[in-house]
Amino acid sequence: MSALGRTADPTRVIAAARSWLGTPYHDQASLRGVGCDCLGLARGVWREVVGPEPFPIPPYSRDWGECGAREVLADGARAMMHEIAPADAAPGALVLFRMSSRAIAKHVGIVTEGGLFIHSYDRLGVIEELLTSAWRRRIAFAFLFPAS
Repeated sequence: MSALGRTADPTRVIAAARSWLGTPYHDQASLRGVGCDCLGLARGVWREVVGPEPFPIPPYSRDWGECGAREVLADGARAMMHEIAPADAAPGALVLFRMSSRAIAKHVGIVTEGGLFIHSYDRLGVIEELLTSAWRRRIAFAFLFPAS
């Protein structure tokens, strides 16, 4: 999807993401209240804000240190969302984190108000926490959800 077209209302994106708070962490799942990982959270928000998922997600590794020439997660988001500069990631934006300087981006969160973001984290589940400088410097890509 190109930069053309409308984007989803950020307040709706945030409300959808907050409805997942407290969902336990479960690798490769996307069931609100039952279990999800970070991508599963983004998929659930997509279903609520945009509509049915456009394609099935193939299995993926949990390795945040995974290296490679292709940014698989960013390429997938780029195909269906509006890419913006990471510095422009305001409330409602989906951000992709590179957890190691040589690794591909493998973690996802949704920016909320007041310098916070929502993500699903191993052992903690879906939480909203401060988007600290340590998190901010790891943002590699940012996207906006399209309007439904």
